[in-house]
Amino acid sequence: MKNIAVLDQSTIDKIAAGEVIERPSSIVKELVENAIDAGANAITVEIKEGGISFIRITDNGEGIAASQVPLAFLRHATSKISKVEDLLNVASLGFRGEALSSIAAVCQVELITKTAGSLTGVRYVIEGSVEKSIEEIGAPEGTTFLVRNIFYNTPARKKFLKTAVTEAGYIHDLMERMALSHPEIAFKFINNNQTKLHTSGNANLKDVIYGIYGRDIAANLVELHTASDHISINGFIGKPMVSRGNRNYENYFINGRYIKSGILAKAIEDGYKTFLMQHKYPFTALHFTIDGELLDINVHPTKMELRFADNPHMYQLVYDAVRQALSRREMIPVVSVKEDEKREGLKKKIPSESVPEPFEKKRMEQFREERASYRTDWSQKQTVPPPKPVEEFVKHGGNSTETKAAPEQMLKPYLTEKKPGTLAKVSAEAQEVKKQTVPEEKPQQMQLFEEKLLSKEHIREHRLIGQLFDTYWLVEFHEKLYIIDQHAAHEKVLYERMMRNLENKEFTSQQLSPPLVLTLNLQEEALLSQYAGHFQRLGFEIEPFGGREYAVSAVPANLYGITQKELFLEMLDGLADQTGRIQTEMIYEKIASMSCKAAVKGNQRMSAREAEALLDELLALENPYNCPHGRPTIISMTKYELEKKFKRIV
Repeated sequence: MKNIAVLDQSTIDKIAAGEVIERPSSIVKELVENAIDAGANAITVEIKEGGISFIRITDNGEGIAASQVPLAFLRHATSKISKVEDLLNVASLGFRGEALSSIAAVCQVELITKTAGSLTGVRYVIEGSVEKSIEEIGAPEGTTFLVRNIFYNTPARKKFLKTAVTEAGYIHDLMERMALSHPEIAFKFINNNQTKLHTSGNANLKDVIYGIYGRDIAANLVELHTASDHISINGFIGKPMVSRGNRNYENYFINGRYIKSGILAKAIEDGYKTFLMQHKYPFTALHFTIDGELLDINVHPTKMELRFADNPHMYQLVYDAVRQALSRREMIPVVSVKEDEKREGLKKKIPSESVPEPFEKKRMEQFREERASYRTDWSQKQTVPPPKPVEEFVKHGGNSTETKAAPEQMLKPYLTEKKPGTLAKVSAEAQEVKKQTVPEEKPQQMQLFEEKLLSKEHIREHRLIGQLFDTYWLVEFHEKLYIIDQHAAHEKVLYERMMRNLENKEFTSQQLSPPLVLTLNLQEEALLSQYAGHFQRLGFEIEPFGGREYAVSAVPANLYGITQKELFLEMLDGLADQTGRIQTEMIYEKIASMSCKAAVKGNQRMSAREAEALLDELLALENPYNCPHGRPTIISMTKYELEKKFKRIV
């Protein structure tokens, strides 16, 4: 039997580092978060070879005092909290005090820092948790970390690192999320001497989204704002046309921290149901501001997981916010007929300006102030006489005799001898004319949907043209061609009709002969017992049949020949998903989603009267844009696009 022994400090440090530092991106995350906590508004991250050999992070924050530099690299040394009660309301991104200690245990670290009140800075070198040197040095305000040779003393972990390109990709993704989480901070990311990311720090989230994801996504965003007690949500969500096959575009931040949450992901995706197709995920960039007492962030060393005090409330708040934001917009996709000609070479490259580093900004501002102080008084007194208002010369459109006068006569007011007070009089007259002729207008949001197909006043103005391929119906409305999928439209109408009946409790039972006998496990039995009242109100009649078997003698009517056994088991499985969702709504939607089985199929002829009745009921719905499975019901094509395709417009 082996004896129990206490591990040496070096081994302890390396084991602890493994919980925090997984790869170079972990180092960047911890150091950037420290820079944000230090109040920096400009952060630069530079890496080489994917961060394996070199990482440099520079910020203009408050810095670290010289006497506290060695203390900062000890385990559980932090300025973010001081007692255990502070964990209940953590306002900073970092608080564990393990980042610097873990980084120094497996890397060669050099720190240069200077506070605002110090004359000089400090240069501190530590390698493998062993202090090498500490000295005074001239430095700008802020902190610079240089991290070299990650896992140089733990080759067993270094061999599990991926290629430099892959590791650099992880850091790039991290910096994009950092920029989205703090649009008020100017981030700069340099990879192998090439600038890959640069944000302005103007606190405009939409500008950051445009810089990272491009014009197409930035042009298809829906703004979202909501608030409740101790919780507020602000940001943007993408229109249904902006979707991906994975969750990489789902970004949500809680108190400035990027996290992963099954509750939030489920709420967002459920809010997009009937707007997105199955296995498609939306784009989101949402900022949550939550009271710290309602959170537990002390869950994982990476601080990417947390717990909510009230999961059901959080789920319902996010679900309702996403649903309402999507329902307020007209979501009919516009189909563009693209030209075949290639237009290469028309786009001119805009030379990128050289942006100074954070520590250079203050030096440049001082230089500008000194240069401005040398301006002489006579240069400030030199003014150009304002031009005489020309409204009199152009108001006749150039057709009057006044406009045909000689140039000397037209310019006479400007060539006459100047008298005292003339310049001031002319300037005052110009200002008065400007006020009268150009009234000041406040900027207003452009109305993109002035004439809506789905508005009540326009619902009868559309003209039904005919049916295409026995599947699609063509509708003309205000120089637009709308194409409607009859199956998706009918499915949506049946879905909403059944939902109204269920909400109004207008449902009946249909007897089964013989009864349906099911065998349930212990969990399913518990769920059936808990929600027996819901099933009964929906029209189910269920009674014990001996042992773990139950007999279903009646089901809700109008299920259109759906396999009752599969439907009932799916509902039980859905109830087992403890996401905080209102279970009654889940039951309703599970039944209503089966309406597609009864909808008219493609390649089936419909009469014009049937089509008009279907369209009238569809366009009267609150959300007619997508079927219950997320497929679009309506698309549009403008008259301009058609004329361009037929070369009527060059």
